[in-house]
Amino acid sequence: ISLQMMKHAWDNYKRYAWGLNELKPISKQGHSSNLFGNIQGATIVDALDTLYIMEMKEEFKEAKEWVEQNLDFNVNAEISVFEVNIRFVGGLLSAYYLSGEEIFRKKAVELGEKLLPAFNTPTGIPWALLNIKSGIGRNWPWASGGSSILAEFGTLHLEFIHLSHLSGNPVFAEKVMNIRKVLNRLDKPEGLYPNYLNPSSGQWGQHHVSIGGLGDSFYEYLLKAWLMSGKTDEEGRKMYYDAVQAIETHLIRKSSGGLTYIAEWKGGLLEHKMGHLTCFAGGMFALGADGAPSDKTGRHIELGAEIARTCHESYDRTSLKLGPEAFRFDGGVEAIATRQNEKYYILRPEVIETYMYMWRLTHDPKYRQWGWEAVEALEKYCRVDGGYSGIRDVYSSRQSHDDVQQSFFLSETLKYLYLLFSEDDLLPFEHWVFNTEAHPLPILDKDDENKEETQK
Repeated sequence: ISLQMMKHAWDNYKRYAWGLNELKPISKQGHSSNLFGNIQGATIVDALDTLYIMEMKEEFKEAKEWVEQNLDFNVNAEISVFEVNIRFVGGLLSAYYLSGEEIFRKKAVELGEKLLPAFNTPTGIPWALLNIKSGIGRNWPWASGGSSILAEFGTLHLEFIHLSHLSGNPVFAEKVMNIRKVLNRLDKPEGLYPNYLNPSSGQWGQHHVSIGGLGDSFYEYLLKAWLMSGKTDEEGRKMYYDAVQAIETHLIRKSSGGLTYIAEWKGGLLEHKMGHLTCFAGGMFALGADGAPSDKTGRHIELGAEIARTCHESYDRTSLKLGPEAFRFDGGVEAIATRQNEKYYILRPEVIETYMYMWRLTHDPKYRQWGWEAVEALEKYCRVDGGYSGIRDVYSSRQSHDDVQQSFFLSETLKYLYLLFSEDDLLPFEHWVFNTEAHPLPILDKDDENKEETQK
């Protein structure tokens, strides 16, 4: 079914928005997010590996031809370094590793080079926004005192290690290893990493901590850096397990109804809310269980299962059986969004991502059952004539669509659904690590590097 869903999403994108970033499935026209500046084709690049994995060969070929002829990075516009890295660089890298087509390697390295000026700061902590023509960077005006954001500069590692690997140019790896040096030198409040870091002073901004937006993929990339290195990156491993220890102590709580959740920390005070984005953490804890200190393996799997259950409840407690953007645990409310501006669902993948990891790591059939419930809800409420649309209020039976088919719906949501219902030997975890946009990157064995040395 996820194959048919992909076909519906792709065919309509092709029909109404080809070459543009995203599709507006109700107005049947293109949608352009300012995250990508004037770079075009986000949906195409994000979907390449999904098309390949689902064996949609004709579509993959068209997408590849578009990349060859039309993917252009010489645009005078400001882009989000983080979004362009995870969607474009990540998408091109995966397409290359899966298909072996040289064009993808070439474009990935070319784009990587365009992102390097973002690191021209006093500390080497990159700017959030970069004009890729002028090379001038700046930070989001709303971020604490001109700070860079943990999840943004902490989510470059996997892609940049691969850029060095594929280009033979060590500069990419050096840039991301330096970010770690800066973080390791700093004092962490209670062992936690605040979401804001000033790239000029090298000091933390506000002491906000979140495993959801602004923090999320930083933690994911510590674990995955270690896995991707063939478990040789000891620094990444230690940073990850120390962080999880602090998270368990300070942020993980149980509601009176017995639901485990991850709260947000604001200068020492807990806010008892959890975002949809935070739901990825169930899969992360389970994926990291195997490498955890020996007495903790069971606890990490259990944490993964508990987060998966809480996130399933956030879906189950809505009218449409799709989860809200954020949900709360206070004043007798559990796993429910209480604010209008948190009730939307934009086709996000994190809950299905966690089901996929939990399924592969435990083979408990309930995860496929829960995934199937999500498929039914997506088909019933998000599928429209012109593709798939997000929803403004998951508690309301009066449907209101937001009219955007996000590129990550094709990259992540549909890919994780496909993997949830596939055999474990499709992109097995012992050979592949998924970037935070679900782009699979191969594990770099130490043997690979020795082989390369001898080939030189």
